Amino acid sequence: MITDEYYIPDDGIRLHIKLDRPDGFLKGPLMILLHGLTGHMEERHILAVRDTSLEAGFAVLRADMYGHGKSGGAFRDHTIFKWLTNVMTVTDHAKTLDFATDLYLMGHSQGGYTAMLAAGMRPDAYRAVIPLSPAIVIEDGAKKGKALGIAFDPARVPDDFRQGAWPLSGNYIRAMQMVSADGAIEKYHKPVCIIHGDADETVPVRYSIDAAARYENCRLCVIPGDTHCYDHHLDKVQEALKAFLSEQAGKHPVYGARL
Repeated sequence: MITDEYYIPDDGIRLHIKLDRPDGFLKGPLMILLHGLTGHMEERHILAVRDTSLEAGFAVLRADMYGHGKSGGAFRDHTIFKWLTNVMTVTDHAKTLDFATDLYLMGHSQGGYTAMLAAGMRPDAYRAVIPLSPAIVIEDGAKKGKALGIAFDPARVPDDFRQGAWPLSGNYIRAMQMVSADGAIEKYHKPVCIIHGDADETVPVRYSIDAAARYENCRLCVIPGDTHCYDHHLDKVQEALKAFLSEQAGKHPVYGARL
């Protein structure tokens, strides 16, 4: 594996990027990979799906989102709007990479939810989207008045929240109230693969079951007995991802060409 680490500018901050390519990789598909809320690009489950993508002949571009990992911005100030701006910037950057034949988008939790929204915003940009345990529950809770374990009046959002030890601005909730997973689903007609553990303690699997039923072209892979970050059966997640990517392989005129 060859790894390049660098930063790209985005609306006044720097986004931390790692670009991984299989040894001898010349040309082929590129997977954009996003972490979740309070996460970063070096988490165990992120590295596992990175490795599976590399084995399937993909280059992988990981990005730390606003206020996370080594990217700029304060965690408290991040919102779904800022993450979507990040993804648009990363996508524009990926399109400048001359070895990339097609772009795929994968994310975990809030990153998976962001991937769903981004695909609806730019359906022509991504050949397929892979949400892992997508955190649609945050949007639902923000609109109903109970999110991140906190009850509130959705018409009078307080200025401060906490996600465990992590402080959040009320703008985080306000932004979530203004986006729509349903609207994004209606606009994306290409292949989707949702992977979700049925013992997820953070995002109930019913959200992914419902989303999968509404997508035009979606495969739902439920991992029995597994948690939000796949603490028990990460190998099953990798198997499901490998099967989906292998199916996509036959649809590429150039797929992971190597020396």
